Amino acid sequence: MFNPSRDQARQFLFDTWLKYGKHQALSGLESMLLEILLQHPEYHVLLNDPERYLEREYLPEQGETNPFLHLNLHLAIAEQLSIDQPPGIKGHYQQLLAKSGDPHHAQHQVMECLGEMIWQAQRHRTAPDPDIYFSCLARHG
Repeated sequence: MFNPSRDQARQFLFDTWLKYGKHQALSGLESMLLEILLQHPEYHVLLNDPERYLEREYLPEQGETNPFLHLNLHLAIAEQLSIDQPPGIKGHYQQLLAKSGDPHHAQHQVMECLGEMIWQAQRHRTAPDPDIYFSCLARHG
């Protein structure tokens, strides 16, 4: 299983954006990521300047949203939906989408729940628990 470092995960975003700008062929995962990048024009300036932003810290206590985390969570959700893993995630997403009518908004609701599951796992030093994920999704649905 591939477990990239923070900088490798960020570099993947920069590389995909650069390949898109140069009209180069993209892999399946890069194509999935590109869709996400195009939905976030507020991050295009950042993506165009990897030397400035690759190592930048984004601290929640300073009220900063980490754009790299945000984009990579979108990518994780897109991957989960593409293979319905954990099983049932696609159905939960479809319910959120039917309710909101906006795919991006529905993904943000899923992202909130994914973040809660990850936070709980880190807090309790346990494996991520899909029951926490699905309970949160059910509250939104």
